[in-house]
Amino acid sequence: MNPKINPYAPGAGTIPPQLAGRDEIITKADIALERCKNGLSFRGLLLVGLRGVGKTVLLTKITQEAESQAFTVVSLETPEGRSLPALLIPALRSALLRLDRMKASGDLAKKALRTLGGFLGAMKVKYEDVEFSLDLGEEVGTADSGDLEQDLTDLLLAVGAAAKEKKTALVLAIDEIQYLPEEQFAALIMALHKCTQRQMPVILLGAGLPQLVAQAGEAKSYAERLFEYPEIGPLDSQAARKAIVNPAKALGVEYEEKAILHVLEQTKGYPYFLQEWGKHCWQAADTSPIKLSDAKFATQTAVTELDSSFFRVRFDRLTPSEKKYLRAMAELGPGTHRSGDISQLLKKEVQAVAPVRASLIKKGMIYSPSHGDNAFTVPLFDEFMKRVIPDMDTL
Repeated sequence: MNPKINPYAPGAGTIPPQLAGRDEIITKADIALERCKNGLSFRGLLLVGLRGVGKTVLLTKITQEAESQAFTVVSLETPEGRSLPALLIPALRSALLRLDRMKASGDLAKKALRTLGGFLGAMKVKYEDVEFSLDLGEEVGTADSGDLEQDLTDLLLAVGAAAKEKKTALVLAIDEIQYLPEEQFAALIMALHKCTQRQMPVILLGAGLPQLVAQAGEAKSYAERLFEYPEIGPLDSQAARKAIVNPAKALGVEYEEKAILHVLEQTKGYPYFLQEWGKHCWQAADTSPIKLSDAKFATQTAVTELDSSFFRVRFDRLTPSEKKYLRAMAELGPGTHRSGDISQLLKKEVQAVAPVRASLIKKGMIYSPSHGDNAFTVPLFDEFMKRVIPDMDTL
């Protein structure tokens, strides 16, 4: 069929044509945003889940809705090796300039810009990657001490006051938040806590891997009371069916039932994989309806493409010892595995491979659902490891 109108969108954070199965979380976020803006009690949302479940898509959808309702949104992605101040400073400057241009009267946005200037000066001394260099002025004695917890608190309180004056709210939307170093995450949590205590309209909407829940608790013990942690998992069968069928149906293309069941079985309901299989089903079919033979051919092409891109880009970041550890996990099958079982397969003591495990957790390849347990953060990665390394003894 015509590839120019292929409706599926298997991109990184690309909103699919049918965002199925997420209405409850979108509604929860909408309620939290409105309560925040109106000075009522609320909790921020930290979306947690594996790769490919649509956390970034959902965060993008929520922030788009917030922007359409005149919230002031600051969207960030936390890469490994970048400090929070380096990410926040230019983004908050843009947000404050937007606030300053709003019609409502008041000069608190200008004051917040000066506060940001003091924060910039202090953080340039402390963090080498803070390279932003613009004279914003200073609000002397505010957010300029060099102590991140105190200065970030002063800064967000000032921005919150400006947002309140303009009858809006500041939305910090931070993706891949698990990569924030603990001391910086702790500073952010403390600043948000102070904003909440003083009823300033500042809210965090974040997304990250499953270890984020534990990281938040380790950073600040009261984090569990500041945030909700909706778990974003694979879609149930009904929502998964909508995600694969409805985009094609909107263009007058149907699926045979056996083709649908094949796709659902292969993708396990993971949104990213549903988009990949949908794209390849469309490309494989000559006419409607899309048949089982088309879906089976799509499986071959989808797996080949995933192996060369989605999986490979993660595999290539691994050291030989990390590959061996993950191959041992794959040998044990899908699901969660004890560290002892993995080390036994590797014929080593648990303590000897502990640094490898820690490195894999830091890289976001695995997480620990509970003490001593290990699971892949990338769905179906165990099957990929078996394909790319058929015999683990060759490592």
